[in-house]
Amino acid sequence: MFCTQCGSPLPEAANFCPTCGAAADADGPAANPSGSATGALDQALLDELEEVDELPTLPPGTALLAVVRGPNAGSRYLLDRDRTEIGRHPDSHVYLDDVTVSRHHARVDREEEGFTLYDLGSLNGTYLGAERVERRELRPADEVQVGRFKLLFVRGSA
Repeated sequence: MFCTQCGSPLPEAANFCPTCGAAADADGPAANPSGSATGALDQALLDELEEVDELPTLPPGTALLAVVRGPNAGSRYLLDRDRTEIGRHPDSHVYLDDVTVSRHHARVDREEEGFTLYDLGSLNGTYLGAERVERRELRPADEVQVGRFKLLFVRGSA
């Protein structure tokens, strides 16, 4: 069991997290009653990498993000706007419902020369491959990590 507030391991019979003091309910890990804080990322909680079924061939100038790891594995999000927001907020274009994702975590901007990924000051950061990034141009087959989710960037050929 892990604390959903800070991500620390919890002893079996814990009533409170020994690291952050968050209350644990009788049936599981410490709860985050407000749902407002972003939980710490624990790499051990990541799901196994999912195989991505056949990806569609996209027309030039279009792209998508395919979830290859995480609770939404298999989901695909078309990047059909000039600005696509990624986060835990229900109004996000790419809605990733997990405490390891900030409400307004990242965004992808469609620009003349391609697509650019921006971190929006998220607690756990936004990663391209294994590197934490603030701003980076996306290339085909780039792997973007947002909290527990890994997303594959797929772009239409020119």
